[in-house]
Formats: sequence, structure tokens, C-alpha cells
Amino acid sequence: MVIMIAAAAENNALGKDNSLLWHLPDDFKRFKEVTTGHHIIMGRKTFEGFPKQLPNRTHIVITRQKDYTPENCIVVSSMDEALARVPANEDAYIIGGGQIYELGMAYADTIDLTRVHGHFEADAFFPVINPHLWKMVSETLHPADEKHKYSFSFQTFVRK
Repeated sequence: MVIMIAAAAENNALGKDNSLLWHLPDDFKRFKEVTTGHHIIMGRKTFEGFPKQLPNRTHIVITRQKDYTPENCIVVSSMDEALARVPANEDAYIIGGGQIYELGMAYADTIDLTRVHGHFEADAFFPVINPHLWKMVSETLHPADEKHKYSFSFQTFVRK
């Protein structure tokens, strides 16, 4: 399966200046649990935004830069090439950023979305989820608390 996993605000904001707009520890924890042991597909800017590589995951980086060679990564130039590098019996997680999510929408079987309840100024956005193509099959609310400034919901969509 191809799964897009993201945290996006109600206005689909993902980030600004290659940084996240919120700090949600329980979302990070869930992201780690879900993606550990899998191939993760991302754009170069998303990869470069990490302080270090995410442990116990195979990083596939999509870039137009011909001479881009980060250590311990698979570097490709297209979504087709990225998905071809994932073994047939394994799930692939598309983790961003905005342009990569746009590319991934045509390939995804599932969208695992953390919907952050609020509107934010951003320069990267998650694509609009077309209700004619996608059905929400689960939603769990996480209220704001002392560790989470914003409430958010874990939403899962499957392609119709």
C-alpha cells in the first residue's frame, strides 16, 4: 500500500520556511510508531529539514538535483522511481512536503492525516482531499492540553 501521512491545518497548511507550524508530541509519537520499519518517501527540502535521519526507516528522497548524494538514502527523480524502490510486499509512506504530497495523491491508497484544528499562515500546503475520491473511515479527536497547544484529530481516508 501507498500511504500519505501528514499533519495539516484546517486550511491545509503544512509548514512555513521548511519548518512545522506546531509542536504536537503525541502526533510525533504516532508518526514514529506508524513509519518505523518502513520506506519513507520525501522531497529534498523535507529531508534537509530533519536534524538527522529518522532511525529504523529507509529514506527515499525525490529531487531534481543530479549530484545529490546524502549518505544512507536512496535518491530518485520521480514518484514512479521512488515507489519502484519499495519492495512489492511492503508499505510505502509518503511524508512530504507539499509538492511531494501533490505528486503522491495519484498513487496513494490511504491518507493518514493529523488534522490540526486551526488556520495558519504557511508556504506549503497539503492537497485538497476530494470527497468524490476519498472516504473518511476513522477519526479520533485529541484535545488541546498542557503538551499540545492545539487540538487535532487523527483521520484516515481510503480511496473509494
